[in-house]
Amino acid sequence: MEAKSPAPPWRLAEVWSDTVDLRQLAWAIGIGITISVAGFYAASRWLRGMVASPELAHAYAMLAGLAGCVIAGVICARLFPPKREVIEHTSTHDPAWRAEVLAELAEQPGGLGTLADLPEAVVRELKELDLYDLFTEPPAAAPAAAPASSPRAQGASKEALA
Repeated sequence: MEAKSPAPPWRLAEVWSDTVDLRQLAWAIGIGITISVAGFYAASRWLRGMVASPELAHAYAMLAGLAGCVIAGVICARLFPPKREVIEHTSTHDPAWRAEVLAELAEQPGGLGTLADLPEAVVRELKELDLYDLFTEPPAAAPAAAPASSPRAQGASKEALA
């Protein structure tokens, strides 16, 4: 199977915190409308003769339309894979960023605390994530040119903690 070339950047958009190709999004919307409306009308016609009241037939037909939305979602998920790129970095990737985050955590009420205060399960998890050594190192002094004056850099570090 041939690998498709990625969509040009101008054709990508962020929808609900995910990156999508606008052309594929339009196709997915069309597929969803087609399948759900077709399911609604088919069920409405089929149920008209089977159910005593037309209101009840209409309600069941709406359920069939909703089921069509779910089916369309499954079809579109298989046809159009996500466009996101997952980039994984280890905790040792950027020492300056780590020092900034640790300094910010130390400024919080209660400070960083010590590893001895942590339950054994948390210590195990820190070791599994290769973060244990980060907290055993002596705290580094905050960089002289700390980005306190830069709201963009400060927001980025707070975003990473969230």
